[in-house]
Amino acid sequence: QVQLVESGGGLVQPGGSLRLSCAASGFVFSNYVMRWYRQAPGKERELVASIAERSININYGESVKGRFTISRDNAKNTVYLQMNSLKPEDTAVYYCYRHRAYGLGDWGQGTQVTVSP
Repeated sequence: QVQLVESGGGLVQPGGSLRLSCAASGFVFSNYVMRWYRQAPGKERELVASIAERSININYGESVKGRFTISRDNAKNTVYLQMNSLKPEDTAVYYCYRHRAYGLGDWGQGTQVTVSP
């Protein structure tokens, strides 16, 4: 079955960095667009970054442009999110997502990122 397992979250001070990883299994990873979403308490889930199958097309949410970098290693079935210059407003649960048509994508369990002094 499809599994998406996030790791790398934690507590970091403002201005710090974290690198999230999402290990995928149960499908042909290189055939799918992969995304990172986040959800802060009391807020809707928002798209953070998206990367196409061969990493040619990459997109970011406005709030993270210039600070976050999404990448993937198809040989390792893993997608990454490098987060730099973190701000308190980046605090959220971050989710890995396998994109499929018609809203039939798959979610990981999420990893908590907390940015606080």
